[in-house]
Amino acid sequence: MAPQGQCDSCVHHSNRAALECPPYFGARAVPYRLMSMTQIPGLILLHRGKVRDVYALPGNELLIVASDRLSAFDVILPDSIPGKGEILTQLSNFWFAKTADWMPNHLSSRSLLEALPRGTPVVEYERRSVVAKRLRPLPVEAIARGYIIGSGWKDYQASGRIGGVVLPSGLQLAEQLREPIFTPSTKAAVGDHDENIGFDDFVAKVGGDIAEQVRALTLKLYMFAADYARERGILIADTKFEFGIDEQGTLRVMDEILTPDSSRFWDASEYRPGTSPPSFDKQFVRDYLETLDWNKTAPGPMLPKRVIEGTRERYAEALKRLTGITL
Repeated sequence: MAPQGQCDSCVHHSNRAALECPPYFGARAVPYRLMSMTQIPGLILLHRGKVRDVYALPGNELLIVASDRLSAFDVILPDSIPGKGEILTQLSNFWFAKTADWMPNHLSSRSLLEALPRGTPVVEYERRSVVAKRLRPLPVEAIARGYIIGSGWKDYQASGRIGGVVLPSGLQLAEQLREPIFTPSTKAAVGDHDENIGFDDFVAKVGGDIAEQVRALTLKLYMFAADYARERGILIADTKFEFGIDEQGTLRVMDEILTPDSSRFWDASEYRPGTSPPSFDKQFVRDYLETLDWNKTAPGPMLPKRVIEGTRERYAEALKRLTGITL
């Protein structure tokens, strides 16, 4: 018998088939397990990022496991958020499924049960892991902005533009832009900081054709998700995507999409231009860290219990509003 909230055959499904089984997004049968670090005997660890651990699989595929690690200002913090990796994976898979008809993604048809070595505790990994195609990642993050906030607001105050995009004068903090804009950034290593770049610099890094495709798809993904989220009481202020190219030359969105880690999710009912609205994302952590005497370099400070619990509650609320899942 499968756990509550999952059909008896889900663990035998491919990634895509499991996504199409509605109970996949159901209630949990067991409490969250904190997973800050992974180690899977029998698999080679290729990369340990800020959140995800990536393992090599046969057949030019990868096992990607979302841990509960938390980063802010490009620094991995010493405290993790219980269940965060599961929330990120479920929300990304939700968006991958909703956009699969027109936006190729990195998910493989191979099932997680096939990919995990014999003896691996499947229950610990099934809600936080995906089997993905091995892609050649583009060296730039693709950012869509519908509102002016964060690093975009700082750039605007300094120069009147974001990443080369000139904006009207007199904009307020958190004001909605006339239309969403595309502002790529560098993809920093762990501990370094991303920087907004202009479109010409983006073209120089990836080529004109790819740059145009990425810009168009980034804005299409953002506008699709923003319309969907607005109907559910969430404003997506901005979001970032990562893209890669497969062996056939197909451009695919990869890693995660439209999660509280990669996006700013605001409570639409409390949105007021001129102020930073309450959010369902990492801003709660950033705001706390800004009150500390910390230079935003490693090592990061410990988080109090209220910040850890408050972050988890906000992530869970985003998942609930967007997908209907109650955790």
